[in-house]
Amino acid sequence: MTFIARFAGAALYAALALLAVAAPAAAQPAEPDRQPVTILISIDGFRTDYLDRGITPNLSALAARGASAPMKPSFPTKTFPNHYTLVTGLRPDHHGIVSNNMIDPRRPAVRFSLGDARQALDPFWWDEAEPLWVTAERAGIRTATMFWPGSEAAIRTIRPSDWNRFDENIDERQRVETVLDWMRRPAEIRPRFVAMYFDRIDTDGHHFGPDSAELNAAVAEVDSQIGYLIDGLAALGQQADIIVVSDHGMRAVDAARTIDLDALLAPESYLLVDSGPFAAIEPAAATDRTVYDALLTPHDHMQCWQKDDIPARLEYGTNPRVAEILCLAEPGWTIRRGAPPEEMYGGTHGWDNEDPQMQALFIAAGPRISTTTPVRNLDNVDVYALLAALVGVAPQPNDGDEDALILIAAPEPGTDRPLE
Repeated sequence: MTFIARFAGAALYAALALLAVAAPAAAQPAEPDRQPVTILISIDGFRTDYLDRGITPNLSALAARGASAPMKPSFPTKTFPNHYTLVTGLRPDHHGIVSNNMIDPRRPAVRFSLGDARQALDPFWWDEAEPLWVTAERAGIRTATMFWPGSEAAIRTIRPSDWNRFDENIDERQRVETVLDWMRRPAEIRPRFVAMYFDRIDTDGHHFGPDSAELNAAVAEVDSQIGYLIDGLAALGQQADIIVVSDHGMRAVDAARTIDLDALLAPESYLLVDSGPFAAIEPAAATDRTVYDALLTPHDHMQCWQKDDIPARLEYGTNPRVAEILCLAEPGWTIRRGAPPEEMYGGTHGWDNEDPQMQALFIAAGPRISTTTPVRNLDNVDVYALLAALVGVAPQPNDGDEDALILIAAPEPGTDRPLE
């Protein structure tokens, strides 16, 4: 796998293509000291076709006056890897957050997991890459994050100027109010880049499934709060380039479509680092080739590879944190240890990143963005180019393809020059 570093300095800024946000009728004129702010919004687990359900008037309106396209996530289609990809432009194999659960050979007795705050907040896991807010802060550009995964850690010793410890009890309206409060500040302490995160759609997708009434209610509520944000910005006279993304989609699961690893392997012969739509497996010491021989043969509804043989299209397997064996289930099937419960329902994600139901959301609109070319073949490593251009920083080396978005940077309002 070849590391792609295509953007450098001003060459990056040939990577944008979108339509300006029309100011609401009640909008106030922008104040002289109110530079446009860039707001990146993640809606965890928002499958791209949720936009077609007729319950997202605010997101649909934003897409209509900007640009929208299905977006291919990176593999694995999990939350932490893809959120870090969006703000670094790197594949998980390159930025080091290779899954929601992982181990590192340098710390063999320790496991990174979402449920272990001590590890999730340790810069050791994050320092293999530099997220956009770190680059911006180094350049003297104030940033703020509202629960964006990874932003609580002091990555390369730097945090955003404003950040919050994740608390699922802080609802969507409170999160939006925090961002609007930041926008009410004097110019010298007002952030120019904001990243915010909504988790409710992912949570309800897991609990109830992607086709449930509960999921639809969550989609409608998050859409409502994004509308509240847009109206609040307009009332302040604050122009904003708004980029709305998700990290992955969601698929339904059931007990009839599960693969029990303990039916193939002796339980003591392997360590299961991660499981679900894919399994990350480390053979136990002194097991010879037993685990390899059992897994690396054809199986119904599952394919396994030794890490060096993972298909190149997944761009995964060179990082030391990737487990020795990767097993990937057929879409709709899950891999677990032990028999499933009699009733198994809801949804999950983590399948092949080409699976249509894993595709993510992308919408962008704002005063410094113009639509001149349709967005096609969108890959989430390319979003970093857009963000870096809008924030006004030179990008770090990344895996983005400058031809993938086919986007052109709009001139700043009232000028004939591109963003720089």
